Amino acid sequence: MQLASKIIIADDHPLFRAALRQAVSQAIEGVEIVEADSLEAVQEAVVVHGDADLVLLDLHMPGTNGFTGLVFLRGQNPGIPVVVVSGSEEVSVMKRSMDFGASGFIPKSAPLETISEAIVAVLEGEEWLPREINEQPEQDVTEDERKFAVALASLTPQQFRVLTMLTEGLLNKQIAYELNVSEATIKAHVTAILRKLGVHSRTQAVIAAQHLSVDPARTEME
Repeated sequence: MQLASKIIIADDHPLFRAALRQAVSQAIEGVEIVEADSLEAVQEAVVVHGDADLVLLDLHMPGTNGFTGLVFLRGQNPGIPVVVVSGSEEVSVMKRSMDFGASGFIPKSAPLETISEAIVAVLEGEEWLPREINEQPEQDVTEDERKFAVALASLTPQQFRVLTMLTEGLLNKQIAYELNVSEATIKAHVTAILRKLGVHSRTQAVIAAQHLSVDPARTEME
């Protein structure tokens, strides 16, 4: 039974994209697969392929920090379900992913058969988590995190890129150079970002964004 025709695979590791492609092809006959290796590429893919049925998203990719990519993608494209596929397999990461709008969480250590099973379940309208996750205590997202997630989703794609670069410690002139725009344009973006996030300084914006980090100690290992 063909459940869907188009799935976006978003991961910056070519070998794992290949593994996901194999799992998707096993699960769905005749599926069209679109690949992306950064959050910006995912955003572009979603614009071009607005009829996509599912996005398989790695939490740790260029252009994103922790759950920010998931939150922003869901806010900008609420009609396309997202399944997180990540090497961060802590219970808290799985449950927070769901709280931030994911339709499922697949550990990267899962065998191809399990990945295929999860994809089919989500395409049939279900949520999917590893079975053992239900035996763990709840770890809810805080109210502050929820409020920030809503605010983050209100940013434009360019504002989101600027915020991501702010969290990386880049100065306005460096961001302007990277995005090939004027420094005045970046200043205007920063002003809009602060207003939408309800903060008063770049430092406060960065601290707020860090609330959506997964596990800073492990991020560099992904």
